[in-house]
Amino acid sequence: MNRKALWITQTALMLALLVATQAVTSGFGNTFITGSLVNLILIVSVCISGLTSGLTVALLSPIFAFFFGIGPQMWQIIICIALGNASLSLVWYLIAGKTKENNVVNTVIAAIVAAVVKFGVLYLSIVKFMIPVVLTKLPAPQAAKMSAMFSTPQLITALIGGALAVVVLPIVKSALPKPKE
Repeated sequence: MNRKALWITQTALMLALLVATQAVTSGFGNTFITGSLVNLILIVSVCISGLTSGLTVALLSPIFAFFFGIGPQMWQIIICIALGNASLSLVWYLIAGKTKENNVVNTVIAAIVAAVVKFGVLYLSIVKFMIPVVLTKLPAPQAAKMSAMFSTPQLITALIGGALAVVVLPIVKSALPKPKE
């Protein structure tokens, strides 16, 4: 299979898995389940298919979530979520990405650092900028709820997704055919 076709196939499969996960778990009303699984899919995408595939899935994820009614229905927030997802994917790629040696130390470091970076991007962009500066007409109860949603829970779901990835990635990588030199 040529590389472009493989990229398209893997990216499409990751997007399909993401959409199915969001559709199935959205009814649970639990941010921790949906968020953790979405973060896992973002990580698997970047580690299996490469940076451009991981970023594609990361950037499209909040758009699909918007269509499923998961999370805030504001385009300003969707942009911030896309940036948070992209930061998670980029950090994973740099620390434990597709071409890196498959070792637990790299994946554990990636899980922690990427979770903290994603949390920081979301917290700063949404809680400290969007809500007080851009979304000034947002009613106080809604602003408080959104601030709470984009603080500690984001760190927790990114850490859970990373912990799941530490377990899942070696299994997935061993099941894939080895690339030809």
